[in-house]
Amino acid sequence: MATIADWLGAGCLVAGAVLGLAAAIGVLRFPDALSRMHAATKPQVLGVLLLLLGIMLRLRSPADLGMILLVAVFQLATAPVAAQMIGRAAYRSGRLDRSLLDADELAERGSGTGPAGPA
Repeated sequence: MATIADWLGAGCLVAGAVLGLAAAIGVLRFPDALSRMHAATKPQVLGVLLLLLGIMLRLRSPADLGMILLVAVFQLATAPVAAQMIGRAAYRSGRLDRSLLDADELAERGSGTGPAGPA
């Protein structure tokens, strides 16, 4: 049974590393802030969770499992907030092409500052 868990853990580690590499390549190659934000958060979070799952399958100690679960919860809590803040900062500083947006809710509400001026 331990051998199966070790192989599954190794597979999760490799898959997580590949997703992390894909996220890094996306951040370097994508042209605009919103695409880079997507590449920095979506595959990176799944990659980290797969890495943590692989580590959990390899270690199997209750103390280690608790710490790994805590890291996973913090990763899931902070990555979406960071992506939202990056997107809002890019929007407010005018560093994105607004024609790429399907809907522009911030322009309708008056987002405070930015190219349109204060609300």
